Formats: sequence, C-alpha cells, structure tokens
Amino acid sequence: MKTLLSWIGRILYFSIGWTYDPLPEYWDKKSVVIGFPHTKNMDTFRALTYIKIAKVNARLLVKASWFFFPMSLLLKGLGGLPVERDKASGFVGSVVAEFNKRDELVLALVPEGTRKQVTTIKTGFWHIAKGANVPIICWYLDNRAKRTRWIGRIDPGESLESDLLKIKALYEQAGFSIPLKEIKKPESPA
Repeated sequence: MKTLLSWIGRILYFSIGWTYDPLPEYWDKKSVVIGFPHTKNMDTFRALTYIKIAKVNARLLVKASWFFFPMSLLLKGLGGLPVERDKASGFVGSVVAEFNKRDELVLALVPEGTRKQVTTIKTGFWHIAKGANVPIICWYLDNRAKRTRWIGRIDPGESLESDLLKIKALYEQAGFSIPLKEIKKPESPA
C-alpha cells in the first residue's frame, strides 16, 4: 500500500509541476519536522502528498476544525493529527509522552500556526523536540522553484533563542525569512 501511495503521490507532484528532494542523510525516525511557508491550503496538500511519496510514517498537525466528515477520513488516512489551537496547556507534554512511548515518530508541523500573515512563529515545536530529545529537521516549500527541499537539522540546545537564530539562518540561506519578533542574540562566553 505504501508503494502504491508513493507512486500516486509522485504522479500528483508531477501533474502540478512540483519536484522534491529525497530524504536527507541526517533524517531521523524520531524527529520534529518543521515546514515553511504555510500561506495556503495547497501547502498542506503538498506536505501530506510528500509524506506518502517518501514513505514516511509522519503525523501532521492540522487544525481540528478541518476534521469534519468526510474530510476527516482523508486527513486521518494521510497522517493528519487534529490540534485544538486554543488548548495549548498540556499539549507539549502529551506529545513528548508519545515520543517516549514509540521507537519511531515523525511529527510534522508549521510553526506559523496559520495561513494568515504572522509577526512571529509559535515555538511549541522546539519545546516538544527538547523535551523528547529529538532533532528538528527543517523543510522548505520553495514556491519559486516549485520544489520541496530539506535544508537542515538542528539538535535543540539549552537556549530557545539561540536555536531559533540557527533555524532562521537555515531558512534565510534557502531564500525565506521566518517571521520572528526581535530576539536577543545569546551572549558569547567571556
């Protein structure tokens, strides 16, 4: 079934004129994958399709309001995991617990949290990765080149701000600017 879905995904990508990078060498079967940008519903479609192309058993966080019949059947079948954005308390801990219970878990999400213009990203992905001791793998939907790209991996350190700057640099090298409020650069040790 995975092979069939992978071929269907390849045909869909080809039909919309998109290409994709293969999974990178630094891929990890337990990871948090973040993706930018998230400006239209088609971004979610391309992400879910790529998951099937790559034969990755990933869970993609999707706004809970999209889980209505019959859309819920499609989203669940593609690895969608409903998220109540208004109920953040306890969410990070519950996802960390899921990582601790499993030998494999790839959680894919968009830190923008919405398709609307945002001034800063949500940082729950970092707290999940840090708590579960898993890497953050950065994925980029390059609309200009019509290509999905893997652009880097970071292992969460001790400072959210420092790691956000590393992630920001990865995306800037790829040609995308992450919306971040002013971040204080970590002081270098004396």
